[in-house]
Amino acid sequence: MSDHAFVPGDFAVPRSLVTPRFRLEPLNPEHNAADHAAWTSSIEHIRATPGFPDGRWPPVDGMTLEANLADLRRHADHFTERRGFTYTVLEPASGEVIGCVYIYPSDSDDHDADVSSWVRADRAELDVPLYEGVSAWLSTHWPFERPHYDPR
Repeated sequence: MSDHAFVPGDFAVPRSLVTPRFRLEPLNPEHNAADHAAWTSSIEHIRATPGFPDGRWPPVDGMTLEANLADLRRHADHFTERRGFTYTVLEPASGEVIGCVYIYPSDSDDHDADVSSWVRADRAELDVPLYEGVSAWLSTHWPFERPHYDPR
């Protein structure tokens, strides 16, 4: 990842995406326990999700809550620095963590952003609506011309 912002300085980064089936808000350390519980309950499902084929994440053996907190702090720092944007996916009524969306600079010259998302295994029916909602959001509210987001 580069050391500079990958969105224009005058771009107002969206703070949320709200739909009837889910809402997004920036992933922060306050989400640690719920985020950790969400992905550790769904490792095989996430690894089978388009966009996670490299086998590096999530770690098969999980990670400690403390290591997860460090990861969330890193994502929050990237958001503040405008170097990458990670959103937690929440159930609208309860606020329960049900997934995550990552928007980061692409390593490919063919794309200006790499986007990936996952949902918990017990919310697998939301994978396509999340993909469709985020894809539309990217095209209407973000400055990217060629984002890469593996289709569902």
